[in-house]
Amino acid sequence: MTTRFAVFGAGSWGTAFAVVLADAGCEVSLWGRRSELVDVINTTGTNPEYFPGVELPTGITATTDPAKAASGADFVVLVPPSQTLRANLSTWAPAIAPTTVLVSLMKGVELGTAKLMSEVIADVTEAGPERIAVVSGPNLAGEIVRRQPAASVVACKDESVAMRLQAACHSSFFRPYTSSDVIGCELGGAVKNVIALAVGIADGMGLGDNTKATLITRGLAETTRLGEAMGADPRTFAGLAGMGDLFATCSSPLSRNNTFGANLGRGMTLQETIAATKQTAEGVKSCLSVLDLAHRHGVDMPITNTVVDIVHGGKPPQAAVKELMSRSAKPERH
Repeated sequence: MTTRFAVFGAGSWGTAFAVVLADAGCEVSLWGRRSELVDVINTTGTNPEYFPGVELPTGITATTDPAKAASGADFVVLVPPSQTLRANLSTWAPAIAPTTVLVSLMKGVELGTAKLMSEVIADVTEAGPERIAVVSGPNLAGEIVRRQPAASVVACKDESVAMRLQAACHSSFFRPYTSSDVIGCELGGAVKNVIALAVGIADGMGLGDNTKATLITRGLAETTRLGEAMGADPRTFAGLAGMGDLFATCSSPLSRNNTFGANLGRGMTLQETIAATKQTAEGVKSCLSVLDLAHRHGVDMPITNTVVDIVHGGKPPQAAVKELMSRSAKPERH
C-alpha cells in the first residue's frame, strides 16, 4: 500500500523533501499558499521559482486547499517559517486526521515562548509525542532536489513511528537514520542557524579558516550545553543533526544564514541585508529565542549572544569579535 504524504510548504525545502518522498515511492500532495505557483507545478512538473530547470517526479501534485492536501495522509509534513507555524497550523489543523503523524522540517525556536517546533505542534493540535516527528540533518535543499547523496535523522519518541517514517523516505540518494532524541535533533537544527550567521559574519569580514573553525567548534559546544540542560542526549550533537547540519550550514554558499551573515560582515545594515535576501534566514529571529531559551536554562552561550548583539543590537562586528575574544580564559570542556 502506497504511503501518502501531505507537505505543507511549496518553498525550497518543502519541494526538495517532496522529491525525496516521491522518489521513494510515496504519493505526495504539496500544499502551496499561492495559486499561481501551484498551477505552474501542476501544469509543468517544475517549481521554477525555487528550482528552475529541475523536473519534479510525477508522484507530486500541488493544491492550495489544506483539506485536499491532508485528505487520507499518513504523514503531514510541516515546512512553514518557524515563526509562522502556530498561526498556520491553527488554520490547517481541522483538516488533519487525529491519527496522522505530524512531521516537522522546521529549524527554529518560537519567539516569546522559546518553544521548539514539536512543542508548538503539540500545543496547537494536542497530538501526543507518538504522533510528532522531526527530520533534521545536513539538508541543503538545492543539493537534495538534484538528488545528490545526503543523510538525515528522523526522530520520534515512538521508535516504531520513526522507523515507519524512515522506510517511507529512504531513497537511492537520501539515507535517513532513526533517533528518539527529538529535543537534541530539533535544537541542533535551530542553533546551527545562529552559528552559521556568526561564521558568515566572520567570512564577510575577511577572517580566515581558523576563525571559522573556532566558531563552529565552540558553537557546537554551546549547543551541546543547552541540549544537556534540556534533557537531550549529548551524543546527538556529534551526529548528523548536530555536527553534520552545523558543518553544512556554516560552510556552504547555499546556506541562507551563512550568506545573510556574510552581508552583515561586509558592512551592510540589517535592513539592507533583509532586502537582499529572497528567502527566510531562520537564524535572524531564532537567535533571539535561542538566547531566551539559554537564559531560561541558565546556560552561557557567548557566540549566540554576540550574534544577537550584531544582528539586533547594532554592534559593529569588529567590536563584537574583540569582545568575544577578550572573555576570560578557561579550560576546554566537552
